Amino acid sequence: MACRMNIPLDYLTLNRHLWNAKTDYHVASDFYDMAGFRAGKSSLREVELGLLGDVAGRSILHLQCHFGQDSLSLSRLGAQVTGVDLSDKAIAKARELATELQLPTKFICSDVYALPQHLHQQFDVVFTTYGVLGWLPDLAKWAAVVAHFLKPGGQLLLVEFHPVVWMFDNDFTRVEYSYFNRAAIEETETGTYADRAAPIEHKAISWNHSLSEVLGSLLQQGLEITHFNEYDYSPYNCFANLEQIAEHRYRLRHLPDKLPMLYSVMARKR
Repeated sequence: MACRMNIPLDYLTLNRHLWNAKTDYHVASDFYDMAGFRAGKSSLREVELGLLGDVAGRSILHLQCHFGQDSLSLSRLGAQVTGVDLSDKAIAKARELATELQLPTKFICSDVYALPQHLHQQFDVVFTTYGVLGWLPDLAKWAAVVAHFLKPGGQLLLVEFHPVVWMFDNDFTRVEYSYFNRAAIEETETGTYADRAAPIEHKAISWNHSLSEVLGSLLQQGLEITHFNEYDYSPYNCFANLEQIAEHRYRLRHLPDKLPMLYSVMARKR
């Protein structure tokens, strides 16, 4: 069950400022490879592409879309996409890219929990990936939003870093945090995963969510789990002490084959 205690009242404001500060550095970073993206390179990885299948003509709601690369990549595949993020600066950049690339992707600036106040349709797919759930305090409320926006027969696709990863300190040398959602984690972030030298220093508030909390929140909404898998690699070089083992596959150099780093879930609305 989700822990609903110790939710700072200003967490949305603080995290919005954090992601606003990150956006310009992310757009300019090698990590996001905007030159390649503008030239037609997809930002999507094999896990989500394999699970999605053909998306042409399907309506997709992309929650926590950052500045829209994955949303726009889905549009390039023929999907009808609406991307959502709480960062107004990221959404402004996403809209700018959609115009530049002449893609019909729609973008909405909203917190996930407030989205039903701003969007009034249902979708074939709700899509959310990579470093998203930790910014949400209440997964029961998140799952209710997912169910609200799915058409009957529609599916959630979640691809997320494994909660075991978030138990460790930044260098993966010791267990520092609980596997379970005990309380808000308040830290001061310096730099960013896409540019560790970026002159950013900002307070961040996040939460760890166990697999039972994630899956349980979806089941409580009556969603049917149709797929679950765990992976021993990250598709991104976004943590310390990683080594590349294949294209878009990274493992911890000092703990190879020891930890789950990623998981995927699909859940269907009956």
